[in-house]
Amino acid sequence: MKQVTIFCSASNKIDPKYNAAARELVRALHALGYGIISGGGARGTMGAITDESVRICGHHTAVLPNFMRGLENTHVSKVVWTSTMSSRKEGMREESVAAIALPGGIGTLDEFVETHVLRKLGRYHGSLFALNLDGFYNPYKALLDHFVNTGMLELQDRDLVSFPETVKELIALLK
Repeated sequence: MKQVTIFCSASNKIDPKYNAAARELVRALHALGYGIISGGGARGTMGAITDESVRICGHHTAVLPNFMRGLENTHVSKVVWTSTMSSRKEGMREESVAAIALPGGIGTLDEFVETHVLRKLGRYHGSLFALNLDGFYNPYKALLDHFVNTGMLELQDRDLVSFPETVKELIALLK
C-alpha cells in the first residue's frame, strides 16, 4: 500500500476549518488507496485525522517518541514507537510517497522544512505539498522566494514544494 505522511497541528485551539480540510483529505487519500502516516496524537488535527481514518476504516500508522506515551490516539491501525523526535520524523517519512503539511505550528514547520531539505539533498524522494488553505502558507512561500532572490536557494529547490489551495487541488497534483 502506498502511504502519505501528514504533518499537522496538535492544538485544540485552531479554527475548525483546518480539521474539516484534514478530514476531507483523509477521505480522498483513502479513496485513492493510500494509507496515512502521522504523528498520531489524540488532540487537534492529528486527532481529527485518526478519527476520520477510523470512521472510514482506513489504514493509519502513528509514529511517536517514547516520551509521548499516553498522548497517542489509541484507534490508529498501527503505532510505531521511537526513541527521539528526530527518529520520529525519520519514521514518518520512511515509507511515504508524499509529505503533506497541513496548517500547523512550529512542530509542523520543523517536520516539513526538514523533509524539504532532505528532498533537496536527495535523501527523501516523495512529493512535497503544503496545503495553503486561505493563504496559511503564504509566509513560507514568501520566505522561500526571498531565499531564491538572495541566492540562498536555487529555484528548482524552491519548486520542490507545491502549494495547493484546496484539498481537491492537492489530490489532483498527487495523482
